[in-house]
Amino acid sequence: MNIDEYMTDLGRRARAASRAMARATTSARNAALEAVAKAIERERAALKEANARDLARARDKGHDAAFIDRLTLSDRALDTMVEGLRQVASLADPIGEISGLKFRPTGIQVGQMRVPLGVIGIIYESRPNVTIDAAALCLKSGNAAILRGGSEALECNTALAKLIGEGLAAAGLPQDAVQVVETADRAAVGKLITMTDYVDVIVPRGGKSLIARLMEESRVPMIKHLDGICHVYVDDRADLAKTLAVCENAKTHRYGTCNTMETLLVARGIANEALPALARMFQAKEVELRVDPGARAVLEAAKIGGLVDATEEDWRTEYLAPVLAVKIVGHLDEAIDHINEYGSHHTDAILTEDHDRAMRFLREVDSASVMVNASTRFADGFEFGLGAEIGISNDKLHARGPVGLEGLTSLKYVVLGHGEVRQ
Repeated sequence: MNIDEYMTDLGRRARAASRAMARATTSARNAALEAVAKAIERERAALKEANARDLARARDKGHDAAFIDRLTLSDRALDTMVEGLRQVASLADPIGEISGLKFRPTGIQVGQMRVPLGVIGIIYESRPNVTIDAAALCLKSGNAAILRGGSEALECNTALAKLIGEGLAAAGLPQDAVQVVETADRAAVGKLITMTDYVDVIVPRGGKSLIARLMEESRVPMIKHLDGICHVYVDDRADLAKTLAVCENAKTHRYGTCNTMETLLVARGIANEALPALARMFQAKEVELRVDPGARAVLEAAKIGGLVDATEEDWRTEYLAPVLAVKIVGHLDEAIDHINEYGSHHTDAILTEDHDRAMRFLREVDSASVMVNASTRFADGFEFGLGAEIGISNDKLHARGPVGLEGLTSLKYVVLGHGEVRQ
């Protein structure tokens, strides 16, 4: 296969399809999403068989538990795919919406119209759900997509791509609106991220090494996040029952996700009460605790051992594993300073019953998602009511946080006149 010619052909076809998608009716785009949802329900068994073959290869290659978790297409994951497609279909169509119309002294009206970005390239690794999430959001927002999944999910992604094509055809839309790159050659990624004539934005979903490479080599703008170093701060005015429930979920619900808590900060004023209970809970779930000297002193006084001394690097680490960094801080200001220095601006939460402190935390923590008395695991497009997400951005320009429909659109100015001319 000539990668350059192959990718250029994909790009040309995607560009042509993007124009058709931009003028497609809302009903046609929704019909495609419903057709894909029905196809997934019908082919559930076949999809699980394809995924089982992918999983077997991944285990043979020695991939770790977090990787296998991301790759697994469980019944629950399939249900979420179907629900996500239907939720996206039920959302208001942003395309063509005109906002902010104002009359100018000249008599013209000036406003902004929401329009698709065009062609979106999505590069991802081991999550087959991304194939559906990306397709759903791109289709609903009037875009075309080029999907490049990892070789480890090739069988599952190929099977899903066929169902997406079936849904597009059933709705009378071009099947080229969603194309899956059918080669595992890394050169395909290198070509995709430089095709500025055909691709308008790249969305990478994968590990740090992948995204670091794309940041170096891409000539196409990206919507991305590099790390998910998420914090939970337990304020000295926190409710202990809420603290235990939220912290347990934030860390142990799933270890291999970007919105999992990686650092626990505990206010000194509540540490003697809260920290031993938290430590026992985490150790019962076999979570390794890497502690600063203050946390070690509190825990050893409570006769809790099995602790590892935290290093400077631990505060900057996304473990994606049953490992948690723990630090005692003096007060809210110290917690905010720690998060803004060591965090990745992804998702951070405070546990407190003090409204003023909660509002300060929301204002001053410089992250894409900031939460009060809730698990960081909620930082997700589906949970935020976006239907799905094409990724999470901790950048500040264009889109920030979970990226749903509006994040895949842009605004252009429109002028409505009545024959006015400029004097």
